[in-house]
Amino acid sequence: SQPCWSEYLTTRIEQNMIVNCTCPISECRAQPTTAFICSIISSEEIIAKYEKALLRGYVECCSNLTWCTNPQGCDQILLKDGLGYGAACSKCSWISCFNCNFPEAHYPASCSHMSHMTCAKCNHGFCWRCLKPWRPTHKDYYNCSAMVSKAAWQEKRFQDYNERCTFHHRAREFATSLRNRVSSVSEMPKIRTLTFVLDACKTLEQARKVLAYSCVYSYYNQDTESMDVVEQQTESLELHTNAL
Repeated sequence: SQPCWSEYLTTRIEQNMIVNCTCPISECRAQPTTAFICSIISSEEIIAKYEKALLRGYVECCSNLTWCTNPQGCDQILLKDGLGYGAACSKCSWISCFNCNFPEAHYPASCSHMSHMTCAKCNHGFCWRCLKPWRPTHKDYYNCSAMVSKAAWQEKRFQDYNERCTFHHRAREFATSLRNRVSSVSEMPKIRTLTFVLDACKTLEQARKVLAYSCVYSYYNQDTESMDVVEQQTESLELHTNAL
């Protein structure tokens, strides 16, 4: 009956199990069509959830499509270009990485650089940015018995790069906050155009992002011959960014 179908389909939609849904009769594998579902369910809210579920299913099935990874939330669908970094989202301007699970493009650091750090002795994994454990079995990396003299030097080196990386991320957040405040001011009547300030804030955000991930790149490539040039370029970029 229609009430039974309505309750069944509504439950499946609410539980996000409507994709590949089949007839409730166990021996019947028929799938209800979109037209049938829309004729049974009268709630516009439920239909909207159903349409979102269809869209999610479609994006997940297409290897060349993905969702924008902006942590602030964005429902834009992006076309993967096969690179480690993609074009800015047309809706929120966030730049996603299409090759790894890191939530944003991280040039010049590679995708392998963005994986978590691991203790060589006990295999404890911890986050590059916040130092929180990746697994709850080892609560304090700094109490690890592997901290001998060489490990202590590595710890100091890691701390130095991590502090630089964290500083640039926080400075980037400041630039973002500043841009948001300027945007709200520029919307007020009788305020002259502040486009140049907004452009400066966007440039600051991008520069701080590159500087932060340059720390990751430098940490992993310290012994390579090209690092002198990279460090010089990074120092120059940081100097001009601070001035801006």
